[in-house]
Amino acid sequence: MPALKKLRESGYKILAVITAPDKPVGREKTITPPPVKITAQELGLKILQPPKLRGNSQFWDELKSLGDIGLGVVAAYGKIIPEEILELPKFGLLNIHPSLLPKYRGASPIQAVLSNGETETGVTIMKLDKEMDHGPILAQKKVEIKPNEKYPELSERLSEIGSDMLIDILPDYFAGKIKPAEQNHSSATLTKIIKKEDGKADWSLGANWLYNTYRAFYPWPGLWTEWEGKILKIIECSPDDAVITAKADTGALAIDGGKLGFICGKGFLIVKSLQRAGEKILSDSQFIQGYGKLIKKIP
Repeated sequence: MPALKKLRESGYKILAVITAPDKPVGREKTITPPPVKITAQELGLKILQPPKLRGNSQFWDELKSLGDIGLGVVAAYGKIIPEEILELPKFGLLNIHPSLLPKYRGASPIQAVLSNGETETGVTIMKLDKEMDHGPILAQKKVEIKPNEKYPELSERLSEIGSDMLIDILPDYFAGKIKPAEQNHSSATLTKIIKKEDGKADWSLGANWLYNTYRAFYPWPGLWTEWEGKILKIIECSPDDAVITAKADTGALAIDGGKLGFICGKGFLIVKSLQRAGEKILSDSQFIQGYGKLIKKIP
């Protein structure tokens, strides 16, 4: 969305915005438009929402009806662009990718750098080709990851940085002053589509590793576990690797020195708020008050 707004503010003519169809969201399955559609509507722009790109003659006709297309800009679209569409704009399609390519190609680069405990990531502006995140690079910028930064904050920062980068390079790109550089494909790493199961805690791991998982998957799918017959989602937490516990207690919800948390393979994941499936969010003190008899006490 920042890219769309900044392109408009910079005086570029936007022929259309292409985004995913509206979809049902939440328990009530309320039909909800993608955020970029809302922004496009506010800006009074033409909106296209094809259910698929490949083999879609209606969408192709809509693209052709736009006239001469100079450039396409892609940000978090999540689909492979067919070759015939890549060749349609005069200057191709540029992608704002939130990683330092060729590392972390694919659907979840931000979640991957956080879960891996990286301290640095970045943004790449690349020209799309027919393979995923494979095309030549026009610009890159390294970005430091803050110690307790979670997915929403880092995603927003990278989006803003990438949008500024795009606006900065476009004049030179259109003038032919930027020579795209091929990626080092032998160094490429891939990320996957995130599923709910990815947030399930493996308590045999260390507290710091699990905290990174929490940062990566906040708010969805979140860091969660099964406790007393229900899914228990951890809303806010912090790691303490100094706590020494018995290996046999790994995975137990416990109280240590008045602090609620889970015993990990190494250390203790302190939990400050949590939520059982179908129930409201509780603070640590509220949870202890309600379920104290079921929680292990560390001497």
